[in-house]
Amino acid sequence: MSRITRIVGIDPGLRRMGWGIIDFDGVRLSYVAGGTLTSDASDELAKRLATLYHGLTKIVELHQPHEASVEQTFVNKDAKATLKLGQARGIALVVPSLFGCPVAEYAPNMVKKSVTGSGHADKGQIHAMLRHLLPKARPDSDDAADALAIAICHAHNRGQDRLLEAMKAG
Repeated sequence: MSRITRIVGIDPGLRRMGWGIIDFDGVRLSYVAGGTLTSDASDELAKRLATLYHGLTKIVELHQPHEASVEQTFVNKDAKATLKLGQARGIALVVPSLFGCPVAEYAPNMVKKSVTGSGHADKGQIHAMLRHLLPKARPDSDDAADALAIAICHAHNRGQDRLLEAMKAG
């Protein structure tokens, strides 16, 4: 009997942070939960970050994932926006880590390729594959759909990460 690994995928954002949780037994993927955390744009930055931190903490406490995966962000032309996104991304990295979850990071093209077969897939293609791979999932936003895709990407690539680490160590 295979051990089930629960994975949380996180699509970091200051306005909307998508999250998705799947179970993976080495062969099959199963939808557990997903959604979108939001912060009020009229609040000061510290309060917005605290809202995301507390929301993600509740999700991790409730669902108790074994591993986490976070999408890497691209550098924006707007340095101020990039810095704010980086702060939200820090929350996405630290919260699962505080609960003992190893956290993997994946580039957006890697996520798209793992889920759709194309590194340049659009949102519609991602949603279509999610309906196929996780028929019970009904993401409430593109961010939640992306988070589920990030979790699936990790499920498909997690063994390769460990193999590479073992090869480096040995």
